[in-house]
Amino acid sequence: MEDLFGGAAPYYARYRPGYSEAAIEHLAETLGSHSRVLDLGCGPGTIAIPLARRVRAVLAVDPAQEMLAEGRRLAGGVTNITWLHGDSTVLRALPPFEHVVMGRSFHWMDRRSVLMELDELLPPGGAVALISPTRQQGEPWQPDAQPWQRVERRVCEEFGLDIHTAANSFHATGEHHHEMLAASPFSSMESREFSRLLTWNVDGLIGLQLSYSYSSPARLGDNLSAFVKTLRQALLADNPAGQWEQTLAIEVLVARRPGR
Repeated sequence: MEDLFGGAAPYYARYRPGYSEAAIEHLAETLGSHSRVLDLGCGPGTIAIPLARRVRAVLAVDPAQEMLAEGRRLAGGVTNITWLHGDSTVLRALPPFEHVVMGRSFHWMDRRSVLMELDELLPPGGAVALISPTRQQGEPWQPDAQPWQRVERRVCEEFGLDIHTAANSFHATGEHHHEMLAASPFSSMESREFSRLLTWNVDGLIGLQLSYSYSSPARLGDNLSAFVKTLRQALLADNPAGQWEQTLAIEVLVARRPGR
């Protein structure tokens, strides 16, 4: 995944929408203030940093060194985060943790194997928490869910970018996260949804596009400048006002073993 997100970390940190205070607070209350939490696929600390202020400790793990470096920079004085280079294949080598949380990372993993291994590693009462846009939201594998995405899709196709990169990983088994969890040892699920209104301008949408794996600066290479210019022109041609609104709905899904 290091190569997938090459050059994307600064855009990811600045332009990917964070999670609301209410969502992070709910997650912290659910897991417990004295918990040691693994943030698996932490990126630049979108969950790890605000969560660390509310729990005992966070273990932030990501396969991309530049994401970890961005996270360390953004964490500032937050000292109860341990940043480690790794992925879902090194779970047994990690320091002990009591819960695991994943943002927009679970779809990149062998989800069934990860859940089976977590069943062996998590203590009684340990939870698997997923925080991500609801099914109706516009992730890269849901083209045209937002009004600007049809424009982005057209420009990406013009530059030969495969917008289904994430979709291929997410749908490798044909099962949504909910169905995957329901068939796992962590089949007892609780879900809460949190919504907020976002306002995007052209720079924000371009930055967001450059944060995706399939259109990262590394993937674009020498075409980066031309892509940015073309996308800017296309977005403004479609909406000369240069401003878009989005109601972002985030689901906090907490799964535990039944009866625990």
